[in-house]
Amino acid sequence: MNKESPLRALGVNTWVWTSPLTDRDLPALLGRIAEMGFDAVELPLENPGDLSVPAVAMALADTGLTPYVVGAMAPGRDLVETEPAHVRATQDYLRACIDLAEGIGATAVCGPFYAATGRVWRLSPEQRVSAYPQWRENLAPVAEVARSAGVRIGIEPLNRYETSLINTVDQALEGLGDLLGQGVGLALDTYHLNIEERSSADAIRRAGEHLVHVQVCGNDRGAPGGDQTNWPELLGALDEVGYAGPLNIESFTAQNASIATAASIWRPLAATQDDLATSGLAFLRELTASARTDRVVTDDTDRGGTS
Repeated sequence: MNKESPLRALGVNTWVWTSPLTDRDLPALLGRIAEMGFDAVELPLENPGDLSVPAVAMALADTGLTPYVVGAMAPGRDLVETEPAHVRATQDYLRACIDLAEGIGATAVCGPFYAATGRVWRLSPEQRVSAYPQWRENLAPVAEVARSAGVRIGIEPLNRYETSLINTVDQALEGLGDLLGQGVGLALDTYHLNIEERSSADAIRRAGEHLVHVQVCGNDRGAPGGDQTNWPELLGALDEVGYAGPLNIESFTAQNASIATAASIWRPLAATQDDLATSGLAFLRELTASARTDRVVTDDTDRGGTS
């Protein structure tokens, strides 16, 4: 049998079109996403109550999309260097994300679950070392809930302009420590990798078995493809570490004031948001198909051309 690269599911985050996502938006938007040809969808739960299990389950059943849940670390959602009340509220929010994931059959909940996005502060080496145990202590009860629910938490490093705590894979691995593998791993986003890592492929290799989820976009945060990212090398690294999960396009609309400000989207990244999604999907389909073909050719060559 030929050893092939996995036939990866390709998904898209609904932030490409709208924020916040609510039950009312689900049927039409998920129908549109399925019609475009996507296999999976990332569902952001910005606030508990925005999405209900029955409504999401019905929309998923109608479209056949595979769901993944992502969280939004809005101002005040923090697990380090903050008031105990903020920690408790953040833990409650993350439990709500896990409850949604469990209810709809999503296997992962991903996001920068350590501090509010956009919160930056200077950390001395000593302060960073002391922040990590505090983070683990406050994340541990949430990880226990996730394990019981059969859901993995994927911690996403963000770039230096959005956080000062976890910017790189190495920092995430160090900070999570013995929580790794206990229902907790890493979620990597090519946009942040392009800014913070010397090599995106090497960062993926260091994440290794702890890689839970992957988000993709162009280096300008638009559609993947036609940008400066070395996509074949990146895909090769995913194959090396045995990541068989989806590739999910995460980008944002400039038409929503709150999301445009949070993600620093100051100009349109495509002629239309539909164009962004469909061009990215077409590129990823071609990329993953080429990778599978290249792997089969290489394997056949190694065996002297037999199959």
